[in-house]
Parts: sequence; structure tokens; C-alpha cells
Amino acid sequence: MRTSAALIVLGLHAAALHAQQQPPPIIDMHLHAARASSNGPAPTALCLPFTEIPTHDPATSWAQGFGKQLKNPPCADPIWGPATDEAVLSETIAVLERRNIVALTSGPAALLEQWQKAAPERIKPALGFRFQQRSVPSAAEVRQWFQEKRYAAFAEVTIQYDGISPSDPQFEPYLAAAEETDVPMGIHIGTGPPGAPYLPGSPQYRARLHSPLVLEDALVRHPKLRVYIMHAGWPMLDDLLAVMWAHPHVYVDVGVISAVLPRAEFHRYLQRIVEAGFGKRVMFGSDQMNWPAMIERALEGIEGAPFLKEAQKRDILFNNAARFLRMSDDEIARWHRAKR
Repeated sequence: MRTSAALIVLGLHAAALHAQQQPPPIIDMHLHAARASSNGPAPTALCLPFTEIPTHDPATSWAQGFGKQLKNPPCADPIWGPATDEAVLSETIAVLERRNIVALTSGPAALLEQWQKAAPERIKPALGFRFQQRSVPSAAEVRQWFQEKRYAAFAEVTIQYDGISPSDPQFEPYLAAAEETDVPMGIHIGTGPPGAPYLPGSPQYRARLHSPLVLEDALVRHPKLRVYIMHAGWPMLDDLLAVMWAHPHVYVDVGVISAVLPRAEFHRYLQRIVEAGFGKRVMFGSDQMNWPAMIERALEGIEGAPFLKEAQKRDILFNNAARFLRMSDDEIARWHRAKR
């Protein structure tokens, strides 16, 4: 009996220690279920964060020059994407498990289903959308999917790559579907890849659509819409602050700028948002595509920010998103327990 009691005590102690060793939970509002070749023939690499933005001689195509950099990264410590789709999935899930992350994830329907089955607690499906895609669902289809709770969010909406503003009449029925079904929407407003108009698939991309002001008419027409601006509208900081001031329900995720921008630039941008009083409406997003290590580089941008207090980091990494997504107290408590 004494031996059994001792073993029970030791087991409880080990379980408590294990729980203490689990990292605090993180919500990634911006993950992609992607193929290894989604940014060119695999494997490809990135130098993150950038130290300088690439230069280009227009004697050759930008697509060719950018593609060469993805195959021959000009830095000592690039992050390499895996060579296979299976490895992208397994390595991404490994990061999510290690860092205790739950991620709103978009991607091709079949691939997204595969990812969700592989990690149903970690991968929460989101509906990606743009007009120039193989099969554009109608607003009625989107509304039905949302009513069926098929998706946790309407994100990433990338109509900026189509040269279309979210306030454009073409997008109006989709805004109505998201508002009526109370599904949060994450919309790409801000930076894409360098030289986006000169890359395949996005000739209509325009820098003027970086401004969060393009969202304003849509917001006024749909006052109950839950919306977050992906990439925080970089670099249009003053426009972003104006929109967040005028529309107190608008949140942002830091998206790709947390990993890609030179650290000093990202920190200046984020610091202005926080010091302007909007720290409770900033959420973490990695924008991980086919480079699983990108999640860690993005987290370093938040965790290494010297101007953020620990409570502010926890707000950005979890609390603000939990509030925006209207997580219940039970859900929040469950994510703060050990997840292994």
C-alpha cells in the first residue's frame, strides 16, 4: 500500500511538472496549408528577417530574379522549406505542438482537409478567397458553408491581388454572408511579396490597396462584421491608426511583417500601434506557407520586442485573439492546460 501511494504521489508530481513545462498557448491567426512547391520548385528558402529589400535590373524579369533568390538565398542562415508536401505538414505540426499553437488555417480544400485530420486540435479551417482562382464560390455557397460551421473564419481574403478593394460592389455579397453568419473575416491589406505585380498570378496587385482606408466603406455598411486586417496594413501606419480609431471593432494580425521585415522596421511599426493605445487589438499571425521554420522567426519578432511588457506579449500571442474569436472561458482554460 505504501509503495502504491508513493507511486501515485510521484506520478502526480511528474504530471504537474510536465504541465508546468508546457509553453503558454498561442493563437496563430494566419497559417496556410501549402504544398512544398507553392512558391516555386521545392525546396525553396528565405532569408528571414530581411536585412535589405532585393534590388532588380529590369533587363531580366523580376519573377526570374526572385525565383533565383528562393533557390540561392543570399544569407548565412536561411530557412529552407521541405522538399515534399508530407514534410511541410509534419514539420508544421511539430512546431505547433512544441509551441502549443492553435492556428486558423486556409488552403486548397483537399489539402486543408488532410491537415485538419492530421491535427484537429491544432488546425482550425478557414476559407481562403480571391476572385482570380480556379473555382470561385458564389456568395450563396459561402453563406451555406458558414451556416454549416464548416469554417472557423473567412480568411485569408486576398482580393488585393486581384486589384479589388474590399469596399468594391463585387465583394459586397460576401461581406453580407460573413456578417449575417457572424464568421470573422481576415483580409489581406498590406504587403505581399516584393514586386508582386510582376510575379505570376497577381498582375493586378496595386500598392495603393495597402491602405486600410479601402476597408472603411465596407465597415460602415456592415457594422456587425468581425474583421481583422492581415499584415497590419504595412506600411500605411497613419491610415491604419485612423481606421482603428474610427472603427473600434477592427483588429489586426501582424502576419508576414513579423517574420520578413527588418527587425528594426517591424518593431518601429508595432511600437507605434501599441503606444497609440491599440495593443489590445493586435494578434499574432505567422503567414507560414511552405517554410515551417517561419513560425519561429515570426514569434521571435514578438517575443524579442524590447518595448513590450510580458503582459502585452501574452495579449498579442493569445489573449486578444481569444477575445476576438469569442472563446469561452472553458476553451481558454483548456488551452492553458498541457496539450500533449
